[in-house]
Amino acid sequence: MAKPIAEMSIESVTLELPDVKTVRLRWPEGYDPGEFKTGQFITVSWPHKPKYRRAYSLSSCALDRGFFEVTVKRDGKMGTSVVDWAEAGDTMIVIPPTGRFLPVFDPPGKHLICVAGGSGVTPFRGFVREATARGLDTRITILYTVRTTRDIIFADEFRELEAKNPKFKFLVTCTRLAPEDPWAGRRGRITPEWVRSFVDHPADTVFYACGTNDMVEAVEHLVIHDLGLPKEQMKTEKWG
Repeated sequence: MAKPIAEMSIESVTLELPDVKTVRLRWPEGYDPGEFKTGQFITVSWPHKPKYRRAYSLSSCALDRGFFEVTVKRDGKMGTSVVDWAEAGDTMIVIPPTGRFLPVFDPPGKHLICVAGGSGVTPFRGFVREATARGLDTRITILYTVRTTRDIIFADEFRELEAKNPKFKFLVTCTRLAPEDPWAGRRGRITPEWVRSFVDHPADTVFYACGTNDMVEAVEHLVIHDLGLPKEQMKTEKWG
């Protein structure tokens, strides 16, 4: 049976950054999305502007019931309309979750290395939320590239999750900081050497990359050609 397309009310909006907004969409009474998984995406549109349609990764996880959350950057017609105009009480048309960008939590002991650029970090919030809530024996390392410290999405939440989950690490590198900026973390782009430094047991590692085509393809090259790992250990989401 096909999953139902539904009109959902926006329960809340959270401005993560000046150009990034998290939208919580409340399931209508009696709505049953069927089985869905963390890491999948939903497709949303406006009832009055059906041509404004776009797929967004869930930034919530499958344990979150009664709502979906997506975190949207001001980009293109749909992203701009969401960030600039969406507010609580509005309604959106939602096509239920689908997709294969899924965290590999079984068998226990896996290490998920998640490489992200900009808004590409949004699906990994769901990964960490589920692993932390379930107390899983899964290591998750997020390697996140942004221009400046003002571009870090979910900074506070990821630090809180680090404090709760000793198997989770959130590492940020900034590419456009002024020399005098007090940032004490890493600077520069994500490099193969940096990614490789986190690989302890290649056979138990699953790589994820979400962001620009160039960044994702660089991670693919590292995993498949430099490390010689099978394609099954590499999962990607590209957005141009």
